[in-house]
Amino acid sequence: MRQIVDKIGTILSLFSFDRTELGVTELSTELSWPKSTVSEILSSLAGQGLVERTPRGRFRLGWRFFELNQMLLEATPMVREGRRAMQELVERHGESSHLMVLERQHAVIVEKVQASLATQILMSRVGLRQPAHCSACGKMLLALRPWDEVFRLFDNIELKPFTPATITELPVLQRELAAIRERDFAFDREEIVPGLTCVAAPIRNEEGKAIAAMSVSIPTYRFADGEAGYVEMIRGAALRVSRKLGFIDGAR
Repeated sequence: MRQIVDKIGTILSLFSFDRTELGVTELSTELSWPKSTVSEILSSLAGQGLVERTPRGRFRLGWRFFELNQMLLEATPMVREGRRAMQELVERHGESSHLMVLERQHAVIVEKVQASLATQILMSRVGLRQPAHCSACGKMLLALRPWDEVFRLFDNIELKPFTPATITELPVLQRELAAIRERDFAFDREEIVPGLTCVAAPIRNEEGKAIAAMSVSIPTYRFADGEAGYVEMIRGAALRVSRKLGFIDGAR
């Protein structure tokens, strides 16, 4: 049974924003599995509405996943409370905001509220995975993990550069994370997108554990004139969400 579940998980994990459709032959070749095995699994998933067959005979994720995703988001207090705080931020300050969680070497957007006049340099969507080593939310969450865990995550993994400002060496990242851990907020200073600066703060649960991070994204030319204010703004919003989740100040 476990082998079947593992195979299902492996196939589903190959779907992405860059690979929205997959074929039986393609999967069989990539995974070195018999076509009959791949076909049987996809047919079973299609019967549950988890994938659907396209007119070309390939497969894409089914609408059942959309339904499950909406159920997950609405049933998660962190997302509900985070959304409220982010909407307030955007309405009051006019800058886009993201809520992200850490998944191995990536920070995943689980909620986003975009300002109506958001700069076009900001291209993001719920479900997007950003490299944790150069995103504000990713670095914030990495900084609060045990060092040995961080080292295991990035052992023999290239820190890919996206801009000239991206950190590409593990010792430099370690120093950056140490500073973030000390001050309890993180920056992305044009490390992924040129011209865009982000600042993030942690969201903690009742045990004081950082379970997510919230960020605000600002064009660098605006951020430079109000850095302290943006830091205070996102830290205050993240703390309000943390308190809603049962966090007591100082319990970390």
